[in-house]
Amino acid sequence: MNFYIMTLFPEMVMDGLNTSIIGRAVNKGLLSIEALNIRDYAFNKHHSVDDYPYGGGAGMLMQAEPVYQCYDALARQITERKAKATEEKLASGEKKEMSGEQKRTRVIYLSPQGKTFNQSMAEEFAQEEDLVFLCGHYEGIDERVLEEIVTDYVSIGDYVLTGGELPAMIMIDAISRLVPGVLHNDVSAEFESFQDNLLEYPQYSRPEVWHDRKVPEILMSGHHANIEKWRREQSVIRTAKNRPDLLEKAELTDKERILAAQIQKEMTKSE
Repeated sequence: MNFYIMTLFPEMVMDGLNTSIIGRAVNKGLLSIEALNIRDYAFNKHHSVDDYPYGGGAGMLMQAEPVYQCYDALARQITERKAKATEEKLASGEKKEMSGEQKRTRVIYLSPQGKTFNQSMAEEFAQEEDLVFLCGHYEGIDERVLEEIVTDYVSIGDYVLTGGELPAMIMIDAISRLVPGVLHNDVSAEFESFQDNLLEYPQYSRPEVWHDRKVPEILMSGHHANIEKWRREQSVIRTAKNRPDLLEKAELTDKERILAAQIQKEMTKSE
């Protein structure tokens, strides 16, 4: 999977993404991450990309042309890479897959105005071959270029940051985990928080007793069916306590819904 980040601060993005699990996946060729500096497409000696907004107002605005030129260069790069890959397949004897009009690469603009990012969106984006992230700064980006190139507006929460770099890194991390081979154990991605609109169950490691707190007996029983049952129950309980809003979309049995309702009732009484 290929990630491209259009930004004013490429070092910030690459330093954060070239480590740990994501960094190892890049080294293995499972992921490709490239940061493009929008300033490189500013046609002035100072490489400035901002100007005052029409109509007045506080702060500066990123201009349309440098952003568009950066996007245009990237779009051509992606098209050329795909064309080369097709030629190599044909040269090796593979048949060309019949397809209609070439699918447009999705361009994600990180903005508080967008839909709030969640696990379902991560799963959807993980199906793409290429993703482009556009990171704003200052007071935002000229609306005209957003209308021209952006396909998705995404927010990571109802608060304001200085730029789109951190949200882009968060999204890339969440999406990358769903790419086959990135995690050592692909099954782990299926049973983490939010996978079934439930929070993850409590987990324990050695020692068996720590600060007088013991590991639950069920986890040392070796009875896998009972362990899975306990973990599911704990996920329901934890979600009911901490994120009851998720329960509306969770697929629960009648017994689990009763359990969740009891937990919420107890929480209300204790308030």
